[in-house]
Amino acid sequence: MISATATRLGLVLLAFSLCACTPWVKPYERQHLADEVMSFDRDPIASGYLNHVYEAREASRGAEGSGGGGCGCN
Repeated sequence: MISATATRLGLVLLAFSLCACTPWVKPYERQHLADEVMSFDRDPIASGYLNHVYEAREASRGAEGSGGGGCGCN
């Protein structure tokens, strides 16, 4: 006879093996995962501008990893 522990262990292994069989996300389905609602930014244009200014000011110190520096006029 199979003990209760072996049965529980078998059920847990079965559950883990079923979770491993999840379908892969195809490249054309990723547009649904990259929804605007999932963004941290309220205004992506303003945050892009602020990121550009931040990189221009802090690039000489290596804060963001981009090269260069200066006033950010370009």
